[in-house]
Amino acid sequence: MAYNGSCACGAVTIRIEGQPVAVRQCWCRQCQKLASGGPTHNAIFQTADISWSGDIASNHRIAASGNELTWAFCPACGTQLCGASSARPEMRAVRLGLLDDHGLTPSVAIWTSEAPAGAMIDPAIEQYTGQPPAPGTAR
Repeated sequence: MAYNGSCACGAVTIRIEGQPVAVRQCWCRQCQKLASGGPTHNAIFQTADISWSGDIASNHRIAASGNELTWAFCPACGTQLCGASSARPEMRAVRLGLLDDHGLTPSVAIWTSEAPAGAMIDPAIEQYTGQPPAPGTAR
């Protein structure tokens, strides 16, 4: 199954020829800032499975772990596209809102210790107070 999507203005499109290795909800403070107060919802794919069209802008910062975190967005409309860590360059965390008809839902909530007091975190999904193990590794 392939996944397709675009930013809000249509200037950036994505096609993914692969399945996600994880689908997560991230409550870290950086993600809350990117998502206007809530978590980001991400499907983690192999970088090699993703193809883009259109101009993409990015920004980055150094995380507490020492890894560089990069987030990509459409320079025309600001839609969040994906995130990446220097620790795992072979993976991208694609924002679920970018994808059309994806049917994906988070099965894990991460960085829940940084969630605001009123956060609604599904108690039925796995939760980590901080950084979880890398996708595809033993938990």
